[in-house]
Amino acid sequence: MSEPDDAASSSAGRVITRRTILGWATATALGFAACGRDDEDAAVTGESAAIANEAYVFGYPLLLMHETRKAALESTPVNHFQHSDVLPTPDRRDIVRLNVDTLYSSAWLDLSHGPVALQVPAMDRDRFWLMQIMDAWTNTVHNPGSVHPQVRAGVRTPPFGYVITGPNWSGALPDELTPLPMPTPTVWVLGRIQVDGPDDIPAVRAIQRDVRLVSLDDWVARRPSSAEPLRPPPSRPPAEQVTEMDARRFYDRLCALMSIDPPAPADAPAMERFARIGIEPGGRVEGLSNAALTTAADDAKRTIGVYVDPQTRMDNGWTFDPAAGVYGTDYLHRAAVADKGLGTNLPQDAIYPTYFGTADTYGTPKRFRLRFEPGQTPPVDAFWSITAYGADGYLVPNPANIYSIGHQEPVVPSPDGAVELAIQHRNPGPAVPQHNWLPIPAEGEFSLIMRLYAPRPEAIDGRWQLPAVTPVP
Repeated sequence: MSEPDDAASSSAGRVITRRTILGWATATALGFAACGRDDEDAAVTGESAAIANEAYVFGYPLLLMHETRKAALESTPVNHFQHSDVLPTPDRRDIVRLNVDTLYSSAWLDLSHGPVALQVPAMDRDRFWLMQIMDAWTNTVHNPGSVHPQVRAGVRTPPFGYVITGPNWSGALPDELTPLPMPTPTVWVLGRIQVDGPDDIPAVRAIQRDVRLVSLDDWVARRPSSAEPLRPPPSRPPAEQVTEMDARRFYDRLCALMSIDPPAPADAPAMERFARIGIEPGGRVEGLSNAALTTAADDAKRTIGVYVDPQTRMDNGWTFDPAAGVYGTDYLHRAAVADKGLGTNLPQDAIYPTYFGTADTYGTPKRFRLRFEPGQTPPVDAFWSITAYGADGYLVPNPANIYSIGHQEPVVPSPDGAVELAIQHRNPGPAVPQHNWLPIPAEGEFSLIMRLYAPRPEAIDGRWQLPAVTPVP
C-alpha cells in the first residue's frame, strides 16, 4: 500500500478497548461505593471516574506529542528541520527505542499561519528515505518515501515537492507541489534517511542540507530556508513528564490543547461523554476530587502499559503490531503505541517485531542465539536490523559500542548458508563473527527490536516468521 489505510484500526480492538477501560472504571466505582456513600452518590461518582479514566486514555497521545514538541522547541523553532548529524548512543534519552539505521530529520509545524512547503532532493536510488507526517494525535496521515514518493501525476523524478496544509485551509497552490492536507495545525514531520555507518554520515548530511522546509510564501518567493540550530538533549524524557504529571494538571492541559488541536469528527460520541464532567476544548474537569482524578489517571496508566491490541502478531516469542499508525476511534491502541514507541511507522514502511527477555538468572548473565535457516533472513525491499535496548527502552551501553547488527555491517552466514547471531553481554570470542554479536545488559530486563524497512507482504501477514530467540548453556 502507498497510502494510510483507515481500516488499520480494528473493530475488535475497539470492543476490547472499551471493555478494558470499563473494567478499570468498575473497580474505581466499587472503591468509591465502599467509602460509605449512598448508592446513588456512589453511582454518580463512579460514572464520573469512569469518564475521567477514558479521557486519560483518549488524551495521553496528545499530551505526549506536545511535551515532545516542547522539548524540541527549546532549540529549534517551529517550521524548521532539526537534522541529526550523529548516530544515537545510550546517552540520548529524548525518544525511546531510537534506531541506528537512519539519521532523523525532525520538524514541528504550526500550520495555523499557513501552509508549509517540503522538498526532498534526489539521492541514490538504493538509499531508503521516508518523511512520516503525523497529526497531533499521533496518526500517520502521509508517508512519502523512497518506495512510494506519493507525488502528483506526471512527476517521476526528484526533487519531490509537497505542500502541507492545515485544516480548513483553501487557496492557490503551485503546480509543482503535491498537497498533503492535515487535520490538525500541529504536525510532526519525522524524516528518516538511511545511513550506512559512521563513514556514510557526510553523504547523508549533504542530502539533509538539500531537504527544504519553508512557508508557502517563502517557497513562492524563492527565499531560502534558514540554517539549523544545534539541539541539546532535554533534561527529562517527555514520556516521564507526562506520566508524572499531576492528574488535575493533565486534564486541564488536555482541555487547553484540544482548543489548539481539536479531536476528529469521529470522536464526537466520546467528546459528548467527556463533556459531562467538563472535559472539552477550553473546559475544566468538574465534579471529581483530586484524589478521584489521581485514581482514574493511575488506573488508565496501568491499562495503557499492559494493553496488547488483538491484531498483534505473536510468533516464536516476537510480537509486532501490523495495524499501527492510523487508529480511528481505537483510543487504547493509539495510547499504547504512543507509550511504547512514539512515532511508530505504518506497516508498509517498517515493522518492528519485538522480543522481551531477562538477561540473567539470579545475577548470572545468560546467552542467547537467533538462527535464520538458509534463505530465511527477513524479506524486505530495503534492509533490516536488530537493536538491543535496556529495561528503560534506551540503547545498551557496552565497551564494544555495538548497538545494532544486520545493516551497517553485514552479518556473516555459516558455510551452509544459515545465519546465527549471538545475543549476550560478553564478547563470544572468535567462534562468532564480530558482526554477528549483539550485546545485551549483564542483568535485568531487555528487549530486541528487529526493524524491517519496506517489508514485503509475507513479513506483515505472517507467511514469514521470525525464528525463536533460544537460550544456550
